[in-house]
Amino acid sequence: MRVALYQCPPLPLDVAGNLQRLGNIARQSKDVDLLVLPEMFLTGYNIGARAVAELAQTHDGDAAQQIAELAKTTNKAIVYGYPERGADGHIYNSVQLIDAHGKSLCNYRKTHLFGVLDHSMFSQGPDAFPVVELNGWKLGLLICYDLEFPENARRLALAGAELIVVPTANMVPYDFIADVTVRCRAFENQCFVAYANYCGHEGNIHYCGQSSIAAPNGRQVALAKQDETLIAATLEHPQLLAAKTANSYLADRRPELYNELTKR
Repeated sequence: MRVALYQCPPLPLDVAGNLQRLGNIARQSKDVDLLVLPEMFLTGYNIGARAVAELAQTHDGDAAQQIAELAKTTNKAIVYGYPERGADGHIYNSVQLIDAHGKSLCNYRKTHLFGVLDHSMFSQGPDAFPVVELNGWKLGLLICYDLEFPENARRLALAGAELIVVPTANMVPYDFIADVTVRCRAFENQCFVAYANYCGHEGNIHYCGQSSIAAPNGRQVALAKQDETLIAATLEHPQLLAAKTANSYLADRRPELYNELTKR
């Protein structure tokens, strides 16, 4: 499967503009099966609670319908971040996976909120970590800070995820996450991790870029620097098998020893 990540500066408060540039990049990215955008791509991330409330959409709202049509016309699956207005009235930091037929395969809500900014804008996502199938691959979704908790990636790996897709809005001085943690999560779970970040500035936030696709052996098979770019890599199942043959973390686990880890 050919996976592409679009690293870009945010375009705050401009849903129409973000849909337009998504259309442009989707049409330009040839021979790509899955296109991944950053966290809150639809609206920008550092926009404040009032703007988030005004711009939030339902998972099947107007933007989702437009992206579904785009996925069909460009024949590629798309993962994008957006503020979701839930049926319960809460607003979530969400990502949605729409396949090349325009069908929503998964809508995931960020479970681990980062700092004052996240907590001021969003409600915590529920206990829902689905693994879905796309083009013969099993995919799980996380958002930015979620990946920094090893339990989340391990949970998806144990559920069979072969690729963990992570739209993110990671900023300076947390470059370590983009450089080391992404590769670590791939290595320790013997799966691919696709980490799509912003670059540039948004208000007082300086995004660190360094979007990447990490292989199950921990190697970065695609890596961006700090500028706007599209990176891509071809993922192959034999790489998963080779990693599991060389590294038996999952087989060697002893869950009976870890009960204390989940107690407060």
